[in-house]
Amino acid sequence: MKPHYLRSENGHRDRWMVSYMDVLTILLIFFVAIAAHSMEQAKAEAVASSKSTVMAASSTASTATTGEVTPSNPATMSSDPKSPDAKSPDVSETSAAPAAEPDAHPQLSDARKKLEQQKLDVHVEPRGLVISLSQAVLFSSGDDHISKSALPMIGEIAAVLQEIPNQVSLVGHADAVPIHNRRFKNNWELSAARSLQLLELLTGRYGIAESRLSVASFGSNEPKTSNDTPDGRANNRRVEIVILDAIPTTNSTIANAVE
Repeated sequence: MKPHYLRSENGHRDRWMVSYMDVLTILLIFFVAIAAHSMEQAKAEAVASSKSTVMAASSTASTATTGEVTPSNPATMSSDPKSPDAKSPDVSETSAAPAAEPDAHPQLSDARKKLEQQKLDVHVEPRGLVISLSQAVLFSSGDDHISKSALPMIGEIAAVLQEIPNQVSLVGHADAVPIHNRRFKNNWELSAARSLQLLELLTGRYGIAESRLSVASFGSNEPKTSNDTPDGRANNRRVEIVILDAIPTTNSTIANAVE
């Protein structure tokens, strides 16, 4: 067994090792903490730099797409109405009244006025000026011969047609009641025959050029009103003289139309 003084000396000699190891541990922890903090700071700076690069690229792409450039001096974009740089709105642009809608068929206005003065059924449609003549005024029931009492009225219409060069369509209509007699098998034939009779009268008696006229028949397929009542069927039996919004293109045709 060692003497007590040796044991005590060895014990005191080894005690400083404990304090030394504690200091090393504390230093190690300190340096690790510093290193970790430096790494976190570097990482944060890298992320911020990356975001700045992406935002700058996005702004450049947006400017290239829209063609808009942000002014360097915001003062020039002042919205203050008192600012000398603020552009005042043009009063003529904001308060200008819309232009009046033009007449769809200006060249037919005079013709319409003259026909209305004769108390005729006249109205404007997209195809042109329509004069609707009742069958009761022009023809007997089931017949295509124009009555003599209708000649003065047709003469007034012909006088208006002679003053303008427009094309004219003669359109026959009938009601929905089937017809079958010695001359006509159906309403189609009757309507077409009545239109032809009117064409022959306008060309032969009043000198309207044939090149301006055309004939159509709709039978009962274009009713003006319902066919459920006698009055409705009477309104549907008619011949329409349609002054089309069209003028012959050849000079010879125009000369014949206005002679």
